[in-house]
Amino acid sequence: MSAPATSPSVWRRIVTWLDVRFRSPAAIYGLIVFTALVTIAEDHAESIEDMLATSVASLIVFFIAHVFAHTLTEHSEHGFRAATRNALRHGAGMLYASVPSIIVLVVSDLTGATLADAVDNCLLTAFIVLAILGYHAFQSRRAPVLGRILGALATAMLGIFIVILEYGFH
Repeated sequence: MSAPATSPSVWRRIVTWLDVRFRSPAAIYGLIVFTALVTIAEDHAESIEDMLATSVASLIVFFIAHVFAHTLTEHSEHGFRAATRNALRHGAGMLYASVPSIIVLVVSDLTGATLADAVDNCLLTAFIVLAILGYHAFQSRRAPVLGRILGALATAMLGIFIVILEYGFH
C-alpha cells in the first residue's frame, strides 16, 4: 500500500502558480514586448499615465493577435471553443508578465517620479524578472552557482538588448 499523498505547502503552491504564469514563451515574449512598448511610448507621452495607457492598450492588441493566431491554427483540430480556450490559456502569460512592470509604473506615478525615472524603473524590473527566469533555467539544468548567476545576467542582458533593438527600429 502506498503512503497517503500530502498536499503541497503554501510556498510550493505559490511557486508553482508563478512558474506556470511567468515561465512560458508567451510570458517572456510579453515581458519583452511590454518593456519595448513602454520605451517607445515614452517618446510620445506627456505623463506616466499616458505612457502606461498606451503601453497596456498596445499589449492587449498583441495579446488579441496572439489568441487569434493560436485559435485559427487549432480550430480545425479542436473546434472553435476548445481552440479559443487553449489560446487564452497559452497567451495569458503575455498579460501576467507585464504585471510587475505595471505595478512599478503605477508606484512611480504615485510617488511623483519623472517619466524618465518611471521608464528606468520599468527596465530595471524587466531586467530583474528576466534574471530570475534565467537563474531558474540554469538552476533547473543543475549549473553551479556561478553558472546560474552568469546565466541570469546573460539572460537579462539579452532581453534588454532585444528591447533596445525594438526601440531602435521604432
